[in-house]
Amino acid sequence: MQVVILCGGLGTRLREETEYRPKPMVPIGGRPILWHIMKTYAHHGHKEFILCLGYKGEIIKDYFRNYLWHTSDVTLKLGREPEVQYHTHHDEEDWAVTLLDTGAETQTGGRLARALPHVREENFLFTYGDGLSDCDINAAVEFHESHGAVATATAVKPAGRFGELSITEGTITAFTEKPDQEPRFVNGGYCVFNRRIGEYLTGDESILERQPLEQLAGEGQLKAHCHPGYWQCMDTYREQQQLEALWAAGEAPWKIW
Repeated sequence: MQVVILCGGLGTRLREETEYRPKPMVPIGGRPILWHIMKTYAHHGHKEFILCLGYKGEIIKDYFRNYLWHTSDVTLKLGREPEVQYHTHHDEEDWAVTLLDTGAETQTGGRLARALPHVREENFLFTYGDGLSDCDINAAVEFHESHGAVATATAVKPAGRFGELSITEGTITAFTEKPDQEPRFVNGGYCVFNRRIGEYLTGDESILERQPLEQLAGEGQLKAHCHPGYWQCMDTYREQQQLEALWAAGEAPWKIW
């Protein structure tokens, strides 16, 4: 399945890093967090990506345009007929990456709306460019296809401050953006959407986590695939350092490939 990843936000709470690059390019273990997310999807067999770019999107374009250059040993033949020979093979050789400029100021729902013309399938995968998990993506796909609703969100239990989900028998009955109290379940991304979600998006100002998901929840069209395992959003410098420490210690729970 195709994977749409939001990569265009400003990342203001991680200003130590995002002043110079977009948040999905902040490194964990020498590789952008975006790469880690894409490796998770590829591990489950999903290797066609649509990246919704915005803030400093040219850095993400440069990264993938020069991917072989940055990740391989090379031999350069100089002279009037120069050649470049790449010696290193890697698991990403069968990836397809669409780099889509969705605007510097576009909101999350607007970015998704701009990506939909590039989505060929009825159902597709969707997530954010700043969250790591060891979730079973194919189990979420199977669950989504079993119920026929418009959207499935992966529900997780972090020490959170994110959109709270009220869940009754597998259906999300309410979606509350950033509640005051600590929630039981939150939206961890790693969603499965039907193309019909486009009917709930109202242009560049549409914020996916507000009216669209709230309306879907109210209509019983937003289901929850609960994930009891690891999930962590990289929203602050402290969280980035925690993820870096896990990777350096060889204890990264999200490294399932």
